[in-house]
Amino acid sequence: MRSIETPNMPKSNGHYSTVMEHNGILYISGQLPLDPISRLKPATFKEEVELVFKKLDLILNEAGSSKHKVLQMRIFLSDIELWPQMNELYAAFFENHKPARIVVPSPALHYGCSLEIEATAFV
Repeated sequence: MRSIETPNMPKSNGHYSTVMEHNGILYISGQLPLDPISRLKPATFKEEVELVFKKLDLILNEAGSSKHKVLQMRIFLSDIELWPQMNELYAAFFENHKPARIVVPSPALHYGCSLEIEATAFV
């Protein structure tokens, strides 16, 4: 078991790793739509989703994987009414790949974000 951290990855703000790898499986901590430098969230939900997917793509690549090796996604949404828009952006991101997924309504997410996504993938 090992923690994976690279200079290009978003840094965790607490006592946890951005990515843990065990037996070829990557466990990626929940990613919020916060700019890594300004720590601000984008203005629109679409931009929030795109930023999280960009961060996940970077993390996966830095850890030696890719979005096509994602096994499962856990998506927390502050408003379940955002599901259709999130689903459309999700399908565009993954293309023909369809990881297992759960969407959890979560009334309050940190920093007022609309979503948080964690993932499990293989190397």
